[in-house]
Amino acid sequence: MTMTENSLAFGVTLNGLAYSDREIPSIDTRFRIARQAGIVDYIEYSPRPGEIDEVLLASERHGIPVRAGSLFYTLGRDEPLLEWNMRVSRQLGAEVQNIQIAPMDASGAPVSDEAIARYFLVCAELGSLLDVVPAFEIHINMWSEAFDRIMRVAELVDRLGAQFNITLDHSHCVFKVDNAREAALDKANGRTGFDHARLDPSHPNSYYDEWLSAGLVVHAHARAAAPDNPANILARHPNGSFGRGVQYPFIEPRKGEWHSPWDERRLDMWKAVTNKLFAHHASTPGSRLRRISAEFIPFVDYGAGSGYSVSENNMACIKWLRTSWSAALAARDPAEAKT
Repeated sequence: MTMTENSLAFGVTLNGLAYSDREIPSIDTRFRIARQAGIVDYIEYSPRPGEIDEVLLASERHGIPVRAGSLFYTLGRDEPLLEWNMRVSRQLGAEVQNIQIAPMDASGAPVSDEAIARYFLVCAELGSLLDVVPAFEIHINMWSEAFDRIMRVAELVDRLGAQFNITLDHSHCVFKVDNAREAALDKANGRTGFDHARLDPSHPNSYYDEWLSAGLVVHAHARAAAPDNPANILARHPNGSFGRGVQYPFIEPRKGEWHSPWDERRLDMWKAVTNKLFAHHASTPGSRLRRISAEFIPFVDYGAGSGYSVSENNMACIKWLRTSWSAALAARDPAEAKT
């Protein structure tokens, strides 16, 4: 798919092409699932060592390109891995590398805003050589879970002569709204600088408006979450804690497939942020967003232990995303519609 200003591609993460955590198909099967759906433009995945040829073969066989990579890293330990993944992305034809950075470095020390900004410049320089755009993701359990840090880092990067890039995954924001469990966890972990009220897209100074106005968003993930999203009581971390609950099924689970009552209206806030993203991209010359990846996944903080199909939810989500994007294009001012 040729990308032009204000166009948008719709993909899915390879980890989301599964029924549940109890049934993970082969790489080839997951590419086939994407092709048969008929609505997937690309796959997002960073292959593990030994998987590159398998991914290339599956991509060619089923005619679904890999256009994004994604993984998480700890500074002071994983810089060689990130460089390897950037180079693999180039080999696969991916155009963006989604990057999660842990809040502590390899020595256990907190990662400063300055360290994040400096490392982004390293990634950006490598990316310019490889033609792969680095995008630092807004994500729980990472430095960016302290949402007030995003603009501070962006301003540091700007002063250093570059423009910061983020992946917007607002499920990691919306699930905290009106969530006493998460508010207590944020306080316990020192994340006291951000205003929970600004995670509501109706807030007059929401974080989403701030990030969009600053032109930071180059990539996006689409995984629905609800305000006060229920914890995932069907799966536990190694320390015994339940999954934090950053995933709300997009379609109603069948009987016995989920642990909580399901109400479609609880998706409204997440959809409102998505529509804000689409409206901004449709009407803003110079918007740098080019693709959005559906990412319902079968891991502990998300859908592990549940019986519903994350693949079915991803395909339903992509259909909704395409309809909503078409509506955003139709709603923009005719003068702004010229590209």
